[in-house]
Amino acid sequence: MNKAYCITADELAERGYKNIPDELLSAKHLIYSSPATLAFNSPGAQGFGVKRAGLAVPGSVMLLVSPACCGRNTSALGAESSYADRFFYLLLDDTDIVTGRHLSKIPQAVKEVCDSLDYTPSAVMICITCVDALLGTDMERVCRKCSDFAGVPTVPCYMYALTREKRLPPMSAVRKSVYSLLKPTKRRPDEVNIMGFFSPLMDDCELYALLKSAGVKKVREISRCETFEEYEKIAQANFSLVLNTEARYAAQEMQRSLGIPSVELLRLYQADKIHNQYRLLGKAIGAELDDREYYDDTLKTIENFKDKYGEITFAVGEFSNCDPIETALALLRYGFKVSEIFATVGELNFSFVKKIAELSPKTRIYSNLSPTMLYYEPDGEIDAYIGKDCKYYHPDAVGADWNEEIQPFGYAGVKALFKELDKQLNGNKRKGERKQ
Repeated sequence: MNKAYCITADELAERGYKNIPDELLSAKHLIYSSPATLAFNSPGAQGFGVKRAGLAVPGSVMLLVSPACCGRNTSALGAESSYADRFFYLLLDDTDIVTGRHLSKIPQAVKEVCDSLDYTPSAVMICITCVDALLGTDMERVCRKCSDFAGVPTVPCYMYALTREKRLPPMSAVRKSVYSLLKPTKRRPDEVNIMGFFSPLMDDCELYALLKSAGVKKVREISRCETFEEYEKIAQANFSLVLNTEARYAAQEMQRSLGIPSVELLRLYQADKIHNQYRLLGKAIGAELDDREYYDDTLKTIENFKDKYGEITFAVGEFSNCDPIETALALLRYGFKVSEIFATVGELNFSFVKKIAELSPKTRIYSNLSPTMLYYEPDGEIDAYIGKDCKYYHPDAVGADWNEEIQPFGYAGVKALFKELDKQLNGNKRKGERKQ
């Protein structure tokens, strides 16, 4: 095949979830790590990959146990000032890998790391790679031995790229790890955890105000914990809000070990669906969440954008703070056009595909990871893009990368997206006027 594989929304909807083409399923073929995927394909990649995420626990350090090749991008990450003194390495040679003798070295390495510091770390996170997955290493046992020998809590972080398609992929497993140090304590009825991300929600997110109106006095996010003592208070929460499905398993473990129940919310860009989600959340916690002001202001922001730019055509990608399929549906429902979606299609978002098929049946869906993307060529013009991967496919286009670390959510996220698009489109328009 010398053409990038794509399927239209109506064709995919007709096939059904159980018959998704192999080209859209990364477990069914070789993975094409194009520049559009390199930053998010690997669990050790740009942003919050396993290694950086494992250091979300305040005061922790990380020991990377791996072959030298796996440590190179870690050293680049460690060059950032906030991480430079938190990464340590136990590099494996061929004999270690063949015999597994490195396992006996890990406790001593952990102790040497702790002894080398002028403070006692709150925890040592041991990051291991696919080598130990293939060896079948019992890292829980190894970490218990490290804790006893070094006198510091030690937790495994599994950077197993080959488990990405399994029940517990790397970014779900690391979320379990970073909350595993919490101990049972007396819970407070006016405290809530927000789980799902390793960076905080945008400060103006209405979720904070709505929770406050329901009597919540303290909202805790691991990313806002500056000390280990603050981190430990996460165990006080009455319940947790899970905003990312990758944190679901961690929340289930917290309910099992700490008795903290959870409520799951989706990051959505359809304003009416956000409104309905808040209504259901209010019912779940026994409070009426009045979001009418936020809802109306969001619709006004979208209408102003549409009045200014008309029914423009978008391409939507997955290297962004959104589900590209749900976001594409939102754009279509707001009256815009979507010609292309670069996405991973799964059980959670397939229902959106069906609705897109009704509104825009010829919208094309591509997989960034399909080897056929080597032959991708634009098929028609777009007016704007959402998602940094789209920029690779449309280098001359204007739009929003939309992959900043501060996390958009709810109405605040929708408004911020359209404001960013307005900023970029308006700036491009002015640039064109200056050229003339």
